[in-house]
Amino acid sequence: MQTTNINFQLISNDLIQLNKNLKKMVSAKHPILFAAAEHLFNAGGKRIRPSIILLISKATIKKYQTISILPEHKRLAEITEIIHTASLVHDDVIDDCEKRRGIETVHNKFTTKVAVLAGDFLFAQSSWYLANLNNIEVVKTISKVITDFAEGEVRQGLIHFDYTISIENYIEKSFYKTASLIAAACQGSAMLNQCDKITQKQLYLYGKHLGLAFQIIDDILDIISSSKTLGKPAGSDLKNGNLTAPIFFALEEKKILYQLINREFQNTHDTKKAVNIIKTTNSIQKAKDLAEEHIQIAQYIIHQLNPTEATKSLLLINNYIINRVH
Repeated sequence: MQTTNINFQLISNDLIQLNKNLKKMVSAKHPILFAAAEHLFNAGGKRIRPSIILLISKATIKKYQTISILPEHKRLAEITEIIHTASLVHDDVIDDCEKRRGIETVHNKFTTKVAVLAGDFLFAQSSWYLANLNNIEVVKTISKVITDFAEGEVRQGLIHFDYTISIENYIEKSFYKTASLIAAACQGSAMLNQCDKITQKQLYLYGKHLGLAFQIIDDILDIISSSKTLGKPAGSDLKNGNLTAPIFFALEEKKILYQLINREFQNTHDTKKAVNIIKTTNSIQKAKDLAEEHIQIAQYIIHQLNPTEATKSLLLINNYIINRVH
C-alpha cells in the first residue's frame, strides 16, 4: 500500500499486513455486516493514522528494545483505523453522503439501518481489541476518543448553518471530529514504548495539531477540489450546513454569502454559487495559513525527538498534509 507523495519504506510491510489484518478483525457472523465491513476496507484510504502510530513507535524506541514495532503497536494501529472507519460510516449517514473514497457509502449500498449497525459493530470490535491490549492507560486514552466523536457530532448538529460561531468554536469542533483520535493514538504509541510523561504529552500535542491541520485542509479541499478528486461531491460541507474555516473567512469579504446560508442553499445552484464566491476571496489562503500554524507546532515537536529515519518520515507526513492544497 502506498500513500501519495510519502515514502513509507520503513513500515511498508507493516502496512501491507495491517490491511490484511483489518479484514480479519472486522469479520462478522452475519453476512450483511461482513459485506458492509469488507466494503469499507476495500475502499482503501491513505492509512495516515496507522502510519503515524507505527512511525512514532520507531521514533521513540528505547536502546534496549530488540523490536522497534511491538505487536501492541501494530494492534493499536489497526484499532485506530477501525475507530476512524466506524466514525466515517456514521458521518455518512448523518450527512446523507452518496459516495466516500469514490465508492458508494454503506447506507447507499445497503440501507441506513445496516450502516448504523455496521458503525456500531466496528466501534464494538475496536473496544474489544483495545481491552485486549492489557494496558489500562492506553485503554483510557483511546476509549475517550469515542466519547469525543459523539460530542463532536452533537455539537456539529446543533450549529448547522450557524455563522455566528467563532473560529475558536470551529477549531474545538474539529478537535472532537478529527484531531482527538490522532492525538490519543500518538500518545498511546508513546505509552506502549514506556516513554516519560513529558514525551507522551508532547506527542499528544503533535497529534492534536497535525489533526487540526488535516481537518482544515480537508475543509479547503471540499471547496476547491472536483468531485472526482474528493471521491464525494464537492461542496458537501456547505450543502449539509457544516460551516468551515474557508466559509468563515469568506464571510468577512462577501456579505452575499449570509443570504445563501440563511436560506440553507435551498435553491438549485446555491451551493455552486457559494463555492464560486468563496474562491474569489482570500479565504482559502487564510484557511491554509491557519493550517500552517498547526503544522509548524507539529514540526517543532518532532524536531525535539532524536533524529532518525522515522522522524524524517513523520516530517514528510506533515508536509504531505499541508501540501494537499497547491
